[in-house]
Amino acid sequence: MRCIALLLAVSGLLAACDDTPRHPPARATAAIAMPVDPALAQVYDSSCKLCHANPASGAPLSGDKAAWSPRVAQGVDTLLDHSINGYNGMPPMGLCMQCSEQQFVALISFMAGVQLQQE
Repeated sequence: MRCIALLLAVSGLLAACDDTPRHPPARATAAIAMPVDPALAQVYDSSCKLCHANPASGAPLSGDKAAWSPRVAQGVDTLLDHSINGYNGMPPMGLCMQCSEQQFVALISFMAGVQLQQE
């Protein structure tokens, strides 16, 4: 009986020590995600990745469709406005002072995992 109790206690401790990340897909994807286009990848790496690949930032992670879905539902015009003028923790121009509206749409499309079109 003691062996069974010991085995149950050990298995409970092992389960409690499980260090498997609870949100691995979004975090793993965001950490390594890069746009295919080299020029866009450079802009993403220098302007967007700092927040959109960092779960602690509060920004929706690149590739996390669930986090981006309510934002995408607001429409491309709202997303552009938030990118250009800033919104909550999003700095104006998203730290990309040289980005065009088309680049912003391409970057948002990449991060949200959907193809957005300007209206």
